[in-house]
Amino acid sequence: MTDALDPLFLAFQSAVAGRYSIERELGRGGMGVVYLANEVDLDRPVAIKLLPPEMAGDGSLRQRFLHEARTAAKLSHPNIIPIHSVDEVGGFVFFAMAYVEGETLAERVRRRGPLPASEAARVLREVAWALAHAHAHGVVHRDVKPDNILLESGTGRALVADFGIAAAALGGGGAAEVTGTPEFMSPEQALGKPADARSDLYALGVSAYYALAGVLPFTGATPTEVLAKQVTEPPRALTEVAGGVPRRIAQAVERCLAKDPGQRPASAEAVSEQFGLALDQRRELPVALRAFVKHSSRLDGGGALMYPFGLLIAAGAVGGWAHAASAAFGTLIGGMTLVPLGVLMTRARRLLRQGFGHADLAPAFKAEIEQGREERAVDAGHGPSLLEQAARVGSAAGWLAVAVGAVGMFATGWFGPGPGGALMGFGLLAGGGFGVASLVALQRRRDVDAEFYGWLWTGGIGRTLFRIARLFTSQRALPASVTHRPTELSIGMAAEQLFRGLPRDTRQALRDLPDVLRRLEGDAQRLRRRLDELQEALADAGQRASPVGDARDDVSAIALRRGEAVDAVTAERDLVHEKLAATVAALETIRLGLLRLVAGSGSVASVTTDMGLAADVAAEVNLLLEARQDVEQVLRKR
Repeated sequence: MTDALDPLFLAFQSAVAGRYSIERELGRGGMGVVYLANEVDLDRPVAIKLLPPEMAGDGSLRQRFLHEARTAAKLSHPNIIPIHSVDEVGGFVFFAMAYVEGETLAERVRRRGPLPASEAARVLREVAWALAHAHAHGVVHRDVKPDNILLESGTGRALVADFGIAAAALGGGGAAEVTGTPEFMSPEQALGKPADARSDLYALGVSAYYALAGVLPFTGATPTEVLAKQVTEPPRALTEVAGGVPRRIAQAVERCLAKDPGQRPASAEAVSEQFGLALDQRRELPVALRAFVKHSSRLDGGGALMYPFGLLIAAGAVGGWAHAASAAFGTLIGGMTLVPLGVLMTRARRLLRQGFGHADLAPAFKAEIEQGREERAVDAGHGPSLLEQAARVGSAAGWLAVAVGAVGMFATGWFGPGPGGALMGFGLLAGGGFGVASLVALQRRRDVDAEFYGWLWTGGIGRTLFRIARLFTSQRALPASVTHRPTELSIGMAAEQLFRGLPRDTRQALRDLPDVLRRLEGDAQRLRRRLDELQEALADAGQRASPVGDARDDVSAIALRRGEAVDAVTAERDLVHEKLAATVAALETIRLGLLRLVAGSGSVASVTTDMGLAADVAAEVNLLLEARQDVEQVLRKR
């Protein structure tokens, strides 16, 4: 009803009658009004963006707007909202674009808070794809911001709107004009310089910062204050504002926010590749591992709550039957240690029968903790709440009271009822109570349970449980076909399984083989990490016009920052790749030797020879990695 009484609505509907049937207003801003309408000829819904009449009256502005809109209409990409037509009728200047049901990225963040890192990486990669397509066709957006990024309902697909049109409507295009939205403008735009593709990447970086943190990197009381910060101040580190953002994603965003356009990524394609790599690192875990990490690895649930009461009853019964307090105490100690460890060992055995080993747990727990941190950040934020801070202070004060009371009792030599004892009792109650409250509040931000059980299972206790469980697991249990497990772990686990199936005297003759396998597995993993560092350093070099790197602890990035040749990093990468292949090949050779031994066509001597060759490969890898550490130390001293 409100639309029908709006003079602009009535005048515009009269002008386009027969072509468009306008239903309602969708929104309005500095660029004008957006209407939802039906295109009569094709009977399809469209969104019409109408240039404000006062702007349409300016001939030069109107022509610039029409030119920009018609140029943008030539873009055809799955992540760009298509423009169907650009027209002027009866003094009205407008364009009709596809109507997409959904909400803008800005609305999504305002309604539900920051996006989880994996979802943000997907959205930002799609936006980068759209920008890359536009830049390849000579179109610069000039006003990239969350309000111009639409998230389609149902699919979640990101679509970018208003390529070049917002700047045209606001009078952009000249070298001496400052146009755009201050909070998303690049430093060069803030200084009145022409915007180019690198300016869009800066605005994409600001939009990404907002999507991941829920706040803008630069704000101020006036547009001038914001623009001054864009030019002079560095943004606060994204990882400080939004805890849990993966390092690769944070680095990609921070590179886009470089003040110098030459230090930003070379293209939108390079940005999309970085977000794609971040997504590749977060592959889905096999369901058996997910179930173990979320449920089987933990002692919780109704049974865990009822168990202490049952244990107390059992201890009392045993103590009464034996007429000895020591029997009851022994029952308590055994029930609190042996029974829980036995339950966990049984669950480790079940996981072994599903084909997974101890080596699979570290990446599984890491993925679960990272995902939990992202999910909790949406509701609880990234820092401690006032309740959590108050509980911490209360707990610290309580335990301080215990210490003061104990000191007073020892100083006076009086350990009976008195001020010291009262202070200790009060401190115990306050410290314990506030400590529990602090832990509960902390659990809202972090999955403390997953962190504790991750420490338990990936450390010595978990390794021991798996070793005991393996003694009670049939050697016929076949490993699962998993895609998340590195090749060296798959080969090593298969070789260990073959080794355990050998006769005892043969195992004794090859008793060093498990240590050799574990050393090769460890070397391969270290080489993989180094290869990732080198690839990332080279990607940094390729993304920048000048060789500047951001990886603080990476010797290659340090070298690039100091202008040294990229050829040296490339050569090391090739060498690391060669050693990785040799290490995996050594593992494979041992596995094949064990297969021949099991089949009766091999010999202990041949496997021993393979082990010796593998030891040589491991020694070469060790020399390579030690040399790398020496170079790092030298460079850091410069």
